[in-house]
Formats: sequence, structure tokens, C-alpha cells
Amino acid sequence: MINYIWAGMIILSFICGLINGNIEAVTSGAIDGCSEGVTLCVSLLGIMCLWTGIAKIAEKSGLINIFSRLLRPLTKILFPNLKQGGAALSAIVMNMVANFFGMGNAATPLGIRAMKELDKINCGEEASDEMCTFAVINTASIQLIPSTLISLRQTYGSENPGIIIVPVWIVSIMAVCAAVCAAKIFERRRRL
Repeated sequence: MINYIWAGMIILSFICGLINGNIEAVTSGAIDGCSEGVTLCVSLLGIMCLWTGIAKIAEKSGLINIFSRLLRPLTKILFPNLKQGGAALSAIVMNMVANFFGMGNAATPLGIRAMKELDKINCGEEASDEMCTFAVINTASIQLIPSTLISLRQTYGSENPGIIIVPVWIVSIMAVCAAVCAAKIFERRRRL
């Protein structure tokens, strides 16, 4: 469906450009947009490679185990049915740490791995409570260092790309609290 929407918008742009006599501007905008898109992807790719490598080093060095122990009280509350030290919980912790350090793009493969581990222990066709809780935590993650956003701001010439750190902390904490509360409320309602 989204392909049809994009195709319709592109066709409509060219028609409006033809009617208004600005077809050169439409063509120039399309070419500039493609060039800018490639530049943006390459800059984000570098950050993603850096943080994915750091995550792999953290996993191999045992740093993830340290974070796992630090997050154990929280994970016991959020995921009471998961085995502490199990593959699913380890994958969830890795994803939470990646999101915490603002590695949104690099956290995606870790999130997919966590969801696959959760699916292995799921006993039905529906998403388990743990899967739903993980999905909302992953979506509304708390970020200590929003590195992707800072990188985007720096790429586009911001004079102070890091100025958004405190507002990101406030908003992400509020988002996670609201999301987890909603997930737990629906979890209890489903059990009744």
C-alpha cells in the first residue's frame, strides 16, 4: 500500500510541476534529494558499524553480563516469567543497553534477536506478555546518549548538536514509563 502512496505522490509532483511550468525544479529536487539521501545513509552507516562493533566487543568481553547484573532488579519486575541468565533475557539486556546508549539503528538487530529468543519460549500463536513488554520498551527506549540524533544534527550543520540531550532524557523516560504502565495494565486485563 505504501508503494502506491509514494508512486502517487511522485506522479502528482511531476503533474503539478508540468502544470506550473516548474518541471526543472521538480527534477532538480528529485536529484538533490537522492544525493542527500545517499550521503545521509553513508553517515548513519558509519555510526551503526561503530556501535555494532562496540556491542559485539561488549558481549565477548563480558560487559553485557555486568549490565545484566545491574539491570537484574528491573528485568525481574518487567519480565518475571523469564529465566535469569537465559538467552532471551541476555538478548533483551543487549538491546536495552544499545538503546540506552542511543544506538537505535544498531539496536534493531539486537531487538530482532531478542524477539526470536522470546518466540522460542512462547507457548502459543499470540504474542506473550514478555514479547509485548519488550516491544514497548524497545519502541520507547530511554537514551542516555542519542548518538544517531546528534549525528544527524551535526550532519545538517547544527551549531550545538548535543543541546537536545536533556530533553531526550525527559521525553524518553516519560515514554518508557507510560508504555510499560500501559503494557502491564493490558496484561492484567487480559488475565481477568
